[in-house]
Amino acid sequence: MDVAHRLAARVGRQLKERGLLLATAESCTGGWVAQMITSVPGSSEWFDRGFITYSDLAKHEMLGVRRETLDRFGAVSEEVVREMAEGALRHSAARVSVAISGIAGPGGGSPRKPVGTVWLAWAVAGRETRCRSTHYAGDRDMVRQQAVMAALQGIIDSVD
Repeated sequence: MDVAHRLAARVGRQLKERGLLLATAESCTGGWVAQMITSVPGSSEWFDRGFITYSDLAKHEMLGVRRETLDRFGAVSEEVVREMAEGALRHSAARVSVAISGIAGPGGGSPRKPVGTVWLAWAVAGRETRCRSTHYAGDRDMVRQQAVMAALQGIIDSVD
């Protein structure tokens, strides 16, 4: 994860230069993005908090994801990660957030949402929230690692 450490350091430099705080809202990565962020010395200057919302109930209670959205689209969807990212901004002092929800495997997939399906969203206060779906190959750790890298790169792209 040396590349991820470099990406996290770059995220920190960009956020610090712009005086912005970051919040993370993670499901399938279980806090791995926040762990990468907090591995950077001085991250307390630009990282506000991380939400690990693995269950639908946690997404609803901690981030304000609407139950109707979860019921209609499922946790691994554009609609849910959008609400997660925007909820992370509402429930923190951050002005930038990233949200991730996916199916890391080895089970839990379906024909519509196979193992390796991951949705990511990036919210910046005052801007349109960006969302992206991707499919990662590999085992559980590989799917999660690729999602972490995409999340970090997306933060860089969002504040650049």
